Amino acid sequence: MNEFNKIEIIPILIRDDIKKGDNIADLIIKSIKDKNESLQENDVVIITHKIISKAEGRTTDLRNIVPSEESKKISSNTGKDPRLVELIISQSNEIVKIERDIIITETKHGFVCANAGIDTSNVGKLSDHVLLLPDDPDESARDIRNDINAKTGVNVGIIISDTFGRPFRKGQVNIAIGVAGIDPIKSYIGKRDMYGKILRVTEIAIADEITSAAELVMGKSSRVPVSIVRGYDFSLNDSSISMVTRSKKDDLFR
Repeated sequence: MNEFNKIEIIPILIRDDIKKGDNIADLIIKSIKDKNESLQENDVVIITHKIISKAEGRTTDLRNIVPSEESKKISSNTGKDPRLVELIISQSNEIVKIERDIIITETKHGFVCANAGIDTSNVGKLSDHVLLLPDDPDESARDIRNDINAKTGVNVGIIISDTFGRPFRKGQVNIAIGVAGIDPIKSYIGKRDMYGKILRVTEIAIADEITSAAELVMGKSSRVPVSIVRGYDFSLNDSSISMVTRSKKDDLFR
């Protein structure tokens, strides 16, 4: 691998408002063509989870949620809508911490994040609607990757992204919540550093790094939910985001 390859990040504008049942691969291919671009072998396509969740019908109307007594109690302590609290609990394996108006949970996927990853912004015009994470982001990524390959003949890596906070630093960053065709971790274990010392613990979360870099051209309100990272040298592999989720028994802070 040439460590000094130039890496390019290409924003892909999608003007359509995504609806349940929309084909994400078709929208991406069309939008790339509209930009006078084309996919190349070993491109990495980063897709914000919101458009996938919308296409998969993961929009939920809070007016249909009946909060439990537990949700009402948490609501009174946090100021959050009790219906949203109920939904957060339903999408979580456990509540990790409640502090002020923040609810940190472990989602059904194993992600530790605020509000079980439920989005209340950029969902639609109806204020009572919220958006859940895809049910299985890895499966969503695989389906899109296979669809793109079938329609273009090009093999790409797919990363599905979301914005998470970080426990020891201010500000949010985009991270990978689903992958297909690309390993989310690059391991240097067993290799030697520049001085010949054998590396024993170094593993780089490349899917998160690629996703964070891609967010620089995507933004939150610019209708750029997709970007292409071109020039990163990787091997196409079947993988899973579970490679980067730390189990509770290995988590020093739980």
